Amino acid sequence: MLGIERMNIEKSPRFVSNLTRSTLALIMAGGHGERLKHLTMWRAKPAVPFGGKFRIIDFPLSNCINSDIRRIGVLTQYKAHSLILHIQRGWWQFRGEFGEFVELWPAQQRIEASWYSGTADSIYQNLDIIRSHSPEYILILAGDHIYKMDYGEMLARHVESGADVTVSCIEVPIEKASVFGVMSIEDNFRIKSFEEKPKNPVPLPGNENEALCSMGIYVFNRDMLFELLIRDADTPESSHDFGNNIIPHAIKNYRAFAHPFADTKSDTQPYWRDVGTVDAFWEANLELIGVTPEFNLYDEEWPIWTYQEQLPPAKFVFDSDDRRGMAVDSMVSGGCIISGALVRHSLLFSNVNVNSYSKIQSSVILPNVSIGRNCKINHAVIDKGCKIPEGTVIGEDIEEDKSRFYVSPNGVVLVTPDMLGQVIHHVR
Repeated sequence: MLGIERMNIEKSPRFVSNLTRSTLALIMAGGHGERLKHLTMWRAKPAVPFGGKFRIIDFPLSNCINSDIRRIGVLTQYKAHSLILHIQRGWWQFRGEFGEFVELWPAQQRIEASWYSGTADSIYQNLDIIRSHSPEYILILAGDHIYKMDYGEMLARHVESGADVTVSCIEVPIEKASVFGVMSIEDNFRIKSFEEKPKNPVPLPGNENEALCSMGIYVFNRDMLFELLIRDADTPESSHDFGNNIIPHAIKNYRAFAHPFADTKSDTQPYWRDVGTVDAFWEANLELIGVTPEFNLYDEEWPIWTYQEQLPPAKFVFDSDDRRGMAVDSMVSGGCIISGALVRHSLLFSNVNVNSYSKIQSSVILPNVSIGRNCKINHAVIDKGCKIPEGTVIGEDIEEDKSRFYVSPNGVVLVTPDMLGQVIHHVR
């Protein structure tokens, strides 16, 4: 982690509680997620299932709840129906009389007859709603990352430093940093430079292998954010984006500070994943099944909340030498039936049926999938609702797979119902 001493933040729960009650969190969840290919053909990226029974949006929402931030707006745009249904079903239990809410803010063309033209524009077009809630601080979050973070600590740092804007940051290998906003900071964590997605990222001082990158998590003082957004909206040449426009201008003209994302107990960098590609999605899901995974879903101190169907326990049936229902080194969710089949080093979401003599290896199987007899599936992601015909082989002949399915750069085979000729989404 950074070779700089962390700021001495007062840990008083009352102090942090007052800050979080004065904060409005805005989760930008309208992204297309094109790099996830066919997984986002019918859903927004934040609505993509993850981790056996969750959606990606559940992670920033859970961070808000666990940080005692209970005024949340979710900004939607692209193919938001499944995301809206999920939030309505699983996140409705707030007490409105106590000022708690999770509100859905769809793109409504409130200011102009156009959709959101950038991340900053999505906030600008909802300034009237933000004003109606009278927050003192505004926490802006991406809706498509997997991590655990106490936003209360970031708010405390923001206030203690006297910042106008605080940007959460992580250290990223230099060869991967060009897809992030890269910054450099002074000894007191004040940001002195920022470049969005540079071709040649600036490395950390004394460490040419790492760069300091923005996580797309920002805390703004309310009035300053309004000023920045209005100025940006009046700038015709702007792309109306936080990374390209808002943050660079704030660094030059206001007090902008960095908040290193670190484990408060060990001062190491905690788990954070952008599951924005098929390879990253497959890898992050399978990381969860490890003996001691870096990201612990069983953490009782920081639970991940979600909408959960009422399902029976997973069931494993048949126990003869050639027909034994079993799962090894795997996670299997409720409602699954492993019927005389072998599941190894895989993650099965809810309501997956695997029929006799089939073998599943190193794969991520999304909800409501049925796998017929005598199938062999390896190194794959099977999308929700697929019905895999008897005798299907996936992941053994890449050239054959490419003729039928999508194959990622690292050889992960993505299978969707449309690729199988199965129509589950009716557009007429």
